[in-house]
Amino acid sequence: MDNVKTSADERLFQEFPPVTTGEWEEKIIQDLKGADYEKKLIWKTPEGVRVKPYYRAEDLEAVKELQNSLPGQFPFLRGNHTGRNDWKICQDIETADTAVANAQAREALAKGAEAVSLNVQKAADRESLARLLEGIDTEKLFLLFNSSKSYPAFAETLAAVLGSKAATASGSFDFDPVSYLLQKGNFHTSEQKDLGEAAELLKKAGDLLPGFRAITVNGDFFHNAGSTLVQELAFSLASGNEYLALLTGAGFEPGKAAAGITFNFAAGSNYFMEIAKLRAARLLWARIVEQYKPASADDAKMHIHVITANFNKTIYDPHVNLLRTTTEAMSAAIGGADVITVLPFDIDFREPDAFSMRLARNQQILLKEESNLDKVIDPSAGSYYIDSLSMSVAEAAWELFLKVEDMGGMVAAVKAGFIQATVAESARQRNADIASRKTVLLGTNQYPNLSEKVLDRIQAAEEEEETEAGPVPIYRVMETYRGADAFEDLRLATEIYTAEEGHRPHVFLFTTGNLAMRKARAGFSTNFFGCAGYTITDNAGFSSVEDGVKAAIDAEADIVVLCSSDEEYAEIAPSAARQLKAAKPEIQVVVAGYPKEILETLKEAGVDEFIHVRTNVLESLYAFQQKLGIML
Repeated sequence: MDNVKTSADERLFQEFPPVTTGEWEEKIIQDLKGADYEKKLIWKTPEGVRVKPYYRAEDLEAVKELQNSLPGQFPFLRGNHTGRNDWKICQDIETADTAVANAQAREALAKGAEAVSLNVQKAADRESLARLLEGIDTEKLFLLFNSSKSYPAFAETLAAVLGSKAATASGSFDFDPVSYLLQKGNFHTSEQKDLGEAAELLKKAGDLLPGFRAITVNGDFFHNAGSTLVQELAFSLASGNEYLALLTGAGFEPGKAAAGITFNFAAGSNYFMEIAKLRAARLLWARIVEQYKPASADDAKMHIHVITANFNKTIYDPHVNLLRTTTEAMSAAIGGADVITVLPFDIDFREPDAFSMRLARNQQILLKEESNLDKVIDPSAGSYYIDSLSMSVAEAAWELFLKVEDMGGMVAAVKAGFIQATVAESARQRNADIASRKTVLLGTNQYPNLSEKVLDRIQAAEEEEETEAGPVPIYRVMETYRGADAFEDLRLATEIYTAEEGHRPHVFLFTTGNLAMRKARAGFSTNFFGCAGYTITDNAGFSSVEDGVKAAIDAEADIVVLCSSDEEYAEIAPSAARQLKAAKPEIQVVVAGYPKEILETLKEAGVDEFIHVRTNVLESLYAFQQKLGIML
């Protein structure tokens, strides 16, 4: 039978002779008809990675040895596991109220969660911590604790509360003095004491809570501060290496030190790149740990907790966040994460309720139970594209990691401001891409829901939170934010202005002339001004300038947008602008398009602004907000 199958296979493939890369390239160049190959078909990511239009086995020749590695084998490119690609479904519980958090945790566990992230700001003593953990099977659940004022003291309290179960409980502590330094601009107490607590905590965890990872590298902070994916990976590895050097220097075995560290990464919307990032992360961490000569190759396994990114989430059209987090969770699962947290879609404008927390849980349950992503050990195996991306990301991240190490390590680089400046430059570019709509945030900077209002639901969700004065910053601070913040500020200002003045800014679309052009430019203008929350009045088209001007004035428009073709603007726009300004001097006259041959003529006639695909939407809308008296 084997011989028959082989023969059949040979006959089949004789009908499809192999095509060389040269033949592919020749056909592509022919089809491009003189167009620039590099500009048309090569995509350059923000990280500087060149993504080709297709990949073949020969693209991996340089790393063939790595590609032949198996799941569960050093350097763990293909994951840590050998049986299945399972991960723990984590529910994030933000509230510090122990009674509320306990109820939410028990609900989550009863309905599919396998891990919970708990805020222990108000659970520092035995009584409050016992109340937080009441009714929770700590032997089956992975526990992640954050917001403690003293993790070594908390570890002792936790061990006391767990009693005999302390030896079998598992989880992690969000102890990360490097991230604290970045976010606060100073150490909590002092450099020596803060970093010294790493060894103290690891020892206590090892003695009292052997299933807990003492230190967390919060790589997601870099992502949510606007870093590139490569920067997030490189700086996370640098932080991990800082702790590894510190712990081994304090006398810990390399394997024990590495096993005491967990990495938090964000999963953004760049689907394939996020998969590649996790694969590259394991590969590079294994190489780093290898240099410390651990007793076992398994000591070089990286424990990864992926949290869906907050950078790209929005408060307008928030249900789009569900689509974003679904693809992000898929990236995390396919990339081989050990724990995944899907943040609720409404987390940025209110405290998540039972429904939104359930949705966040169910997204992962669907990925497991219906998509079966946990059943296949390495779902991305055999993809030349993902393997090539993984190597490209690894190379770029390693280069940046070495640069940090040459500066003396992560803490030294933070003190010098290098980390903060590098992330800030990336954030500046990402902000520019969002402002110009090169990066689309659906429902916020493109295709907004014109009737949506969020001010009331945000105000209703406000609540007092306990805050603690931090140290005086002496180093540059790295702040996390959301890319949608600036656009949302514009629209929220419009909502506030409307509520106070009883008048919502009104944009009137003066459509005339060429049918196709006026409809296209009316649609563009609707999306443009809709991002600021203005009322938009579209029209079927006016046969004369006089009719359009009269309709705009009767409508009490604040902004009139002329929508026609560039050729027709030469005759229509000057007359319309003069008549509109004569009837209402404060009215803003805008031309949709950029007829560069007659720009000065139109400006002299009274045209105030031109909007087009190259316009910086954010800056333009901010200028209109100022002209209308909405924002100063």
